[in-house]
Amino acid sequence: MNALHTAWEKLIEEESRRQKGRTDQDLWRPRLHIAPPAGWLNDPNGLCQYKGIYHAFYQLAYFQPEGGLKFWGHCTSRDLLHWEFQGVPLCPDQPFDCHGAYSGSALIEEDQMYLFYTGNVKLLGEHDYVNTGRESNTVMAVSSDGMRVDTKELLMTNGDYPDDLTRHVRDPKVWKQDGRYYMVLGARTREDEGTVLLFSSEDKKRWNYAHRFRMEKPFGYMWECPDLYVLDGHTVLSISPQGVEQDGLRFANKYQSGTCFLSGDFRVTKALGEFRELDGGFDFYAPQTFLADDGRRIQIGWMGMPDMEKVYRNRTVGRGWQNMLTIPRELSVRDGILCQNPVRELKEWWKEERRIKGAYSGPLEPCCELELTTEGGDVKVVLAGGLVLRYEKAEGIFWMEFTDPLLGGGRDIRGRQVGALRDLRILVDVSGVEVFLNGGQDVFSTRFYPEKDQYHAAIEGDGIEGVLRYREG
Repeated sequence: MNALHTAWEKLIEEESRRQKGRTDQDLWRPRLHIAPPAGWLNDPNGLCQYKGIYHAFYQLAYFQPEGGLKFWGHCTSRDLLHWEFQGVPLCPDQPFDCHGAYSGSALIEEDQMYLFYTGNVKLLGEHDYVNTGRESNTVMAVSSDGMRVDTKELLMTNGDYPDDLTRHVRDPKVWKQDGRYYMVLGARTREDEGTVLLFSSEDKKRWNYAHRFRMEKPFGYMWECPDLYVLDGHTVLSISPQGVEQDGLRFANKYQSGTCFLSGDFRVTKALGEFRELDGGFDFYAPQTFLADDGRRIQIGWMGMPDMEKVYRNRTVGRGWQNMLTIPRELSVRDGILCQNPVRELKEWWKEERRIKGAYSGPLEPCCELELTTEGGDVKVVLAGGLVLRYEKAEGIFWMEFTDPLLGGGRDIRGRQVGALRDLRILVDVSGVEVFLNGGQDVFSTRFYPEKDQYHAAIEGDGIEGVLRYREG
């Protein structure tokens, strides 16, 4: 700990005292999802299970709801549903991270928590901050209790990365396999092509470049937040590319997040399969996964989207905070498609339920879940009078559309080709909606901002049956 870290701790403690009591009275604060007590939240970081406790770190600009200098916020949970804010353990307090502790991951080994992240530095002078003027440093922080950072160590600088890259190299994901450590880093080449770098190490400290993953044709100018894991016999590379042009219904957001399957051993193969978006809604970016103690692969994403301030807005900014994370999602592969579903613990959250058969119109609790099956025909669900979720069998497209601009904060419409709609699961959590189609094969996520008396659902469609679950109080 140095003097700068001590100063940050004092400022954070003062801000925490100032915010105390405000969160419970906030109209749009979620009950299930992680949201910052104050300031701006973005990418999930350092997801892990440590000594039986789930840990979720995340990018946090604690003093500015519009974004700013990045720290790591920290929450813990015993059930992936009840999250407790634990403070801001990772601060920009060293020469190699003085302009932000950027995204990264966690590795648990020998009762220690190792946090790998990008230390961001911006130099003074005339720079474009792409090819000059930026330092992207790979850093390892160590914690002996999962709460406080004991030490930091600089592992790699831009001079340790391949020569054809810009200064944009970041977001290390680290894991151990077959007695060796591996790391993937997102990068941007000087030719403005996105790529993922693979490194290996014997001791977590000295890293050797192995090779890179790239598409057969250029696909965006930068790949952020890479993740590589094995799931149901498939090797999956998850990336968040920037600079991909919209193609019909595909790639409609400013930036994308999706996965590719790899053929063969990742240590040898470089070719990637087809990229498939993980979420068709408005608010999903920078997902990260971790392996739980029971063997489940669990993913959490940022329920937001960078650089959209001029298109749509989040109405919580006036309340001093912005953005939240998605519900933790269990991953599986079915019929060659990576599926996402809320973690099974969610069923324990609900205390009441109401059966639905046929058309339905009635009030909703601000935190609730609709689970519906259909006969494969047209379906329409309207939430809060202005968020329309509809499927028209003739065109084979599922739509998420805001007919009330204020409810959506400027969000308009998103759609995805869906061959047939058999079931849908709609999770509402005060100011967020996540929709899971056909057992999680397709997902749509968005923020929305109903007034207190606006929580309502109207459902119509062929052969609709299901249940509304909620938790009063």
